[in-house]
This record gives sequence, C-alpha cells and structure tokens, in this order.
Amino acid sequence: MKSRTGTEEPADQDLADRASIGDREAFAMLVERHYDFIHGVAWKWCRDRSAAEDIAQNVCLRLGVAIRTWRKESAFTTWLYRLIINAAHDHARFLARELRKAQALAVHANALGEEIETYQPSHSDAVWAAVGTLPEKQRDAMLLVYGEELNHADAAAVMGCAESTVSYHLHTARRRLKTLLQTSGDEQ
Repeated sequence: MKSRTGTEEPADQDLADRASIGDREAFAMLVERHYDFIHGVAWKWCRDRSAAEDIAQNVCLRLGVAIRTWRKESAFTTWLYRLIINAAHDHARFLARELRKAQALAVHANALGEEIETYQPSHSDAVWAAVGTLPEKQRDAMLLVYGEELNHADAAAVMGCAESTVSYHLHTARRRLKTLLQTSGDEQ
C-alpha cells in the first residue's frame, strides 16, 4: 500500500503485530487508517450519527486492550468487524438498560403528578437531579433500586439495613420528590 508520499505503508497485519507488543505508533496508524471504517460499520448498524460516534470511540478504546490478545486467526479487518459489532451490541444493551430505568421510574410517575402513559423519558434528567438533593439514605435507595435496578433485598444488603427500611426510604423519597418536582414545575 502506497502512502501519499509515495512510500510503501505497512500492511494491517504488520501494524497489528507491532501494536500487539506495545508499538504506539503502529497502533495510532491502525486507528487512523480504520477509523472511517469503524464509524461506517457502526453507523450502518445503528443508523444514528451520535450513537455511531459513541460506538466508534468505544471500539478505539477497546482496540488498545484487545490488540494484545489478537490471535491472527483471521484478517485484521475481520477481527475488527467482530469488535465493532460487539461494541454495537453493548451500546444497544446500554440504551435498553437506560430505557428500563426510565420505565421503572415511570411506574412511580405519580411522584410527578402524571399518568404513566404521559411520562416521557426526558423527565428523567429533572428527576435524577431532584434525587441528588435527597437525604443520603433516600438517595442511595433510589439510586440502587431505580438506577442500578437492584431489588429491595439486594439494596438492603448494600445499604446494611433491613429490606423494609429500603422500602420506607423509597416511599419517603417518592413523597419528597413529588413535592420537589411540583415546586420546580411551578417555577418554570
């Protein structure tokens, strides 16, 4: 492969071999050479510019670690495809988790004084900002149950209290959030 200067550029396999033993220049050349490819595959997979950029950046980060374990069983680009697809799947799982969190919070939309059907995930930013103002135990219970999707028993184990105490903190937090969010809604 000839470069713009007319000199022969190393093949992907050679760059990958060098990068796998810590050659930063070879790694940088691989990333530069394949970034458009990585982004293009990510975009084709998700059809969203922002998500494709997130996936591409994640692939570049992963590539730094993964290149050390590349076993040369296939062409570099074949291996890179798998890395891109895995990152795209991880991104989709992340988005699904975030949606589940928003939906779990929607179950308690009465804290917002709204019906579940009218709850929009965009409200979650305001809700989580309000959660951040709660007393520590209420905030921890909300974050563990709704943010990390733990059940009450697991949240109780993390918090070092009884399961019923977690339920109490959640109940109190929801009541307090209702007041906080109604007050902030009145100010707008």
